Amino acid sequence: MAGDTPWAVMAEVLGIGLRHFTTDGEGTMDNSEVGRLWDENAEAWTALARAGYDVYRDFVNTPAFMAMLPDVAGLQGLDIGCGEGHNTRLLAQRGAGVTALDISTAFIERAVETERNEPAGIRYLRASATELPFPAARFDFVTAFMSIMDVSQADVAIREIHRVLKPAGLFQFSITHPCFQTPQWKWVRNDSNQRIGVICGDYFTAPEVRIEEWIFGAAPVEMRQQLRPFRIPVFQRTLSSWLNLIVKTGFNIESFAEPYADEKTAEQCPAVADTRLIAYFLHMRCRKAR
Repeated sequence: MAGDTPWAVMAEVLGIGLRHFTTDGEGTMDNSEVGRLWDENAEAWTALARAGYDVYRDFVNTPAFMAMLPDVAGLQGLDIGCGEGHNTRLLAQRGAGVTALDISTAFIERAVETERNEPAGIRYLRASATELPFPAARFDFVTAFMSIMDVSQADVAIREIHRVLKPAGLFQFSITHPCFQTPQWKWVRNDSNQRIGVICGDYFTAPEVRIEEWIFGAAPVEMRQQLRPFRIPVFQRTLSSWLNLIVKTGFNIESFAEPYADEKTAEQCPAVADTRLIAYFLHMRCRKAR
């Protein structure tokens, strides 16, 4: 489920407008439905990301995440929501022994295929973050690159992560910034039509879950027209709910980050320059008590 492109930006770049869908009934979504959506996204997501069109991931989000991550060489780690395995492979390159999982069978198949062709010693499996198939105190560290926010029962997943970590084990994750991923969202522009900020709304009153449609806007128009837009489940949670969940589960928070492109990166890849205006991403590093 890993992906690093701000949905509202992609909708604007596409020029199609962001399409909102809400679930029926009481607004809940179970893990099987989440997995089905990501299975549908996997082929196009993998093709576009591997072609270099997930620019927010490659130029901003993942570099910042890896800069925050302590030395993991020689440690045993679990990567949750690994998608097609891009970031998992970066962990293995740092000398960690890595097990990775995703709820999407299609993503795992693509990750396994890459591991078969380019062995990195990574074990991939299809599993849910809410039911980790491991004994307690199994791992030295757990990572979740842009995936935990896509889990329907984040509280259960965080407790499971705490359970499988060894004492003093590390948990580091990234999510879309909850303060800026709201249903009501619009750029504010000056008289020269330059972006200077955004209007956000429904932060506290948004539906519990909704489905957004978009696709990587950095991809060529002809490529985007041949692919079905991603359908992404969005579970609305406030910043305070995330912080309280982490603390109540028993983690000690060590570090925060709201990554953005520096001037050099923004010049190299102008598409990510807007990360200098608002925070699209939130990174958090936590540790289980000894």
